[in-house]
Amino acid sequence: MDESIDVGKGRESNLPLLQMAKITKRFPGVMALDRVDFEVHAGEVVGLVGENGAGKTTLLEILNPHPAPTGFFTQDEGEIFLHGKRIRPKRPIDAHRLGIAIIHQTPNLIPSLTVAENIFLGREPRTRTGLIDDRQMKSEAQKLLRSIQSPISPGLRVAELGAAQQQIVELAKALSVNARLIVIDELTSALSEHEVIHIFEVIRDLKTRGLGIVFVSHRLEEIFQIADRIVVLRDGKRVGGGSVSQLTMEQVVQWMVGRQIDWTRSSSQKREHPLLEVQNLSGSGIKEANFTLHQGEILGITGLVGAGRTRLADLLFGAREVIDGKIMIDGLPVKIDNPRDAISAQIGYVPEDRHARGLVLSMTITENIALPQMDRFQRWIGLDEKSEGQLASRFLRQLQIATPGLSQKVIALSGGNQQKVLLARWLALKPKILILDEPTKGVDVGTKSEIHRLMKDLAKEGMGILMISSELPEIFQLSHRILVMAEGRIVADLPVEQANPEKVMLLAATGSAGQGGSHGS
Repeated sequence: MDESIDVGKGRESNLPLLQMAKITKRFPGVMALDRVDFEVHAGEVVGLVGENGAGKTTLLEILNPHPAPTGFFTQDEGEIFLHGKRIRPKRPIDAHRLGIAIIHQTPNLIPSLTVAENIFLGREPRTRTGLIDDRQMKSEAQKLLRSIQSPISPGLRVAELGAAQQQIVELAKALSVNARLIVIDELTSALSEHEVIHIFEVIRDLKTRGLGIVFVSHRLEEIFQIADRIVVLRDGKRVGGGSVSQLTMEQVVQWMVGRQIDWTRSSSQKREHPLLEVQNLSGSGIKEANFTLHQGEILGITGLVGAGRTRLADLLFGAREVIDGKIMIDGLPVKIDNPRDAISAQIGYVPEDRHARGLVLSMTITENIALPQMDRFQRWIGLDEKSEGQLASRFLRQLQIATPGLSQKVIALSGGNQQKVLLARWLALKPKILILDEPTKGVDVGTKSEIHRLMKDLAKEGMGILMISSELPEIFQLSHRILVMAEGRIVADLPVEQANPEKVMLLAATGSAGQGGSHGS
């Protein structure tokens, strides 16, 4: 870590507890953060908001650097001050030593260890003989837990605790290292309303003790309940914010989605017969989903992180268990217990994570495209490699996959060409229904345009497409109708002509399109 340079008197002056000045971070082809200013004062809760990909996570990772291929993750330009002293954390341990703690949605705890052992992991008190002083550790853990009004026993194993209790342990752990600044990142997304109320009581108590709190959430209602100030990021820039008492949800949403939307889309389709009908579908956090996908229709599904979009796709494809409800295709009920059932029902699925859930990177292009229908190419003397190659070759030309040849291993392809291979795999099965989860994530502009054109062509040919996307411009360019999801439910089903970005974002953030009004802190 660089030596700290005192540029002020810290707490004795009017300087912020944390000041991030003109922070810039670039990735290949992407300006992730563009001269962002961000500050937090002692005894203040700042709500950090923005759409998916706005730059929130990148900003936080600069405070708590993690290993990256080129070294540890730090800013390219800009300066960070803590109590007026210039700092440049280069490793997570640097952040801890500076009194910066980050609490994520998924607790960073070891289930098999006790609460006390997790709180003091790596910093256990020792006896004179060098052994861990278990009694003192439990006593100190108890004091920390009581200081935040928690009755949790320090001797309990973390595996026995619920989600909210584990987050309380994380807060106690932050206090154990004398944290002055606590960043809370999407902590409440897995908690019940009662649990959120308790967490907020703890945050307010920490605020009165003079700690600075950064609260990151996609739930704007929570931001307005707990924050004193709001900072809005969009496309890597700070675009708005102010005192919560002087803002409305509508203003914040407008800042979040304020970029120019390209409204160009395929011409309206005459509504054909229903291909897919979903009735009261529940399971894996999805609650009573109802919608219809028609022949030749692109149905966009949007929502914020954790809304349940991917879980809904997984239910339809048999990758998660359906607890209740009905799926009908061409008017007939179908039972989908696994992906094989879905494929038999002529459903294809391009998942968001093409590496972990889609492609086999060590296989060739041909092998990846032919994978779901290997039985078709199996002969008693072995694989019919000629027919397999002809299939792959057809899609190589159709999708313009850039490669030296079909024997090229997929790991050697660019992200855009890998995505085309995955699309080819499912198109080769001639599905009636194609589910696309973030179909243009991580691809270049040219490939994105090609995928959009392909989707429009497939819809014109009669295929029904379910498209999940975090990009509102993409949703508005391609969709004939838009489903908005929030907290596992479909909260709106809108013809695209009746939707606008502000309305969709407000629905996604609050579950309703009602007036947000002014909110006090």
